[in-house]
Amino acid sequence: MRFIKGKSFIVSGPSGVGKSTVLNELLQRNKNLYFSVSATTREPREGEVDGKHYHFIGSDVFRGMIERDEFLEYAEYVGNFYGTPKRYVDEAMDQGRDVILDIEVQGATQVCTKRPETVRIFIAPPSWEELERRLTARGTDTPEKIQKRLLRAKVELETADDYDYFVINDAVEEAVAELEAIMCAEHCRPSERIDLIAGK
Repeated sequence: MRFIKGKSFIVSGPSGVGKSTVLNELLQRNKNLYFSVSATTREPREGEVDGKHYHFIGSDVFRGMIERDEFLEYAEYVGNFYGTPKRYVDEAMDQGRDVILDIEVQGATQVCTKRPETVRIFIAPPSWEELERRLTARGTDTPEKIQKRLLRAKVELETADDYDYFVINDAVEEAVAELEAIMCAEHCRPSERIDLIAGK
């Protein structure tokens, strides 16, 4: 079979939905996937490794990359910039690897404005009660903070109709299987495969 270029997949979902757990399992099971690492202007925290957790760069360098349109999306948060560099995503796709972009809903809109072919997958909780239970079980937030996260989750869920797929994370194994099925299906589209038998 001839070479097939990789595709990019945005995965979004509210805080507490278990997105990181699902993506970690997906990446463990599919070693050829590339997880997009964001760039940031904030200082590394203890234990963080450049190129693994983030690409740590200076503000002037980041602003220069913005001017040269080198980000798929970027945002400023609490005085620091965060963004998704095009370079690493494109390099992985050119190697035939699919790319996972863990991006919130506003960033997803930015990416799809530039690259409408990007596949968007929304991960949702099985219920609001379960989402609240998961947020509470983490033990990292006050009740007030949990309520703020739940309100934000409702706003994010309102954007789910804009996504291509909707995965409910009731059980991690099932959610991972659905993600794998989605990625396989996307590579079975005629636009992906017709050239393979057309001699092009």
